[in-house]
Amino acid sequence: MAILAKVKTFAAATAMLAVTASGAYAAQCGNTAGGFEAWKAQFAQEAAANGIGGGALDALAGTKYASKTIYADRNQKSFKLSLDQFMAKRGGKTIAAKGKTLKRQNAALFQSLEARYGVPAGPLIAIWGMETGFGSFMGNQHTLSAVATLAYDCRRSEYFTEQLYAALKLIQSGTLAPNAIGAAHGEIGQTQFLPVNVLKFGADGDGNGRIDMVRSKADALASTANFLRGHGWQAGGGYQPGQANFAALQGWNAASVYQQAIAIIGAEIDAN
Repeated sequence: MAILAKVKTFAAATAMLAVTASGAYAAQCGNTAGGFEAWKAQFAQEAAANGIGGGALDALAGTKYASKTIYADRNQKSFKLSLDQFMAKRGGKTIAAKGKTLKRQNAALFQSLEARYGVPAGPLIAIWGMETGFGSFMGNQHTLSAVATLAYDCRRSEYFTEQLYAALKLIQSGTLAPNAIGAAHGEIGQTQFLPVNVLKFGADGDGNGRIDMVRSKADALASTANFLRGHGWQAGGGYQPGQANFAALQGWNAASVYQQAIAIIGAEIDAN
């Protein structure tokens, strides 16, 4: 999966997102694969009218109904576990232990990110480890098919229609490869950003003028820090439940057990 783009394209694409998404809801959603091709054809017409063109529309035409994405969407059972069960299932102790090593090995990077965004290493590393095992597994599903399927699916059609427009814009700008592979809900890169968040918060962490959240850990972590700052992170504030920055962690993931796990793992890493 390639996620490469000039940084300046992100602001323009984000500004257009609200306009382009607004006309997309006429296509009829469905809850089975049967209506997907008809929905896709209608959506493509609407997308073209809203400024999506060429290669992005070709990429949309090549999408398939992602049954594995629908299965994953209907079976998110780990978020129903107790905190202790969730920590055990997701390997909280392992993430913390490896996270401490990664913090030492990448000290300059994490110091620069904290200076730039006000976010310490702990929660960034905890998210990195929780999401992809520090970049070791970023998913095996066709990203655009996953997002298109969820935009078609009636359960959260409006939300994922916005994500689909964002993904098409990322493809149109060269930021996202048409055949990109990622997680089941269309998440991208080492910290698993949805397409809208790549547009809004993608950041160049390694200073090369481009954003590659798959191959560049610096870009992925800088984008994550930028996301947290964009959700109210205050430099120097605590991030445990009840403290100033816990709300930013809530912005990252709506599941209470996930939020608490990141706070616990992050604090253990930052104590080292």
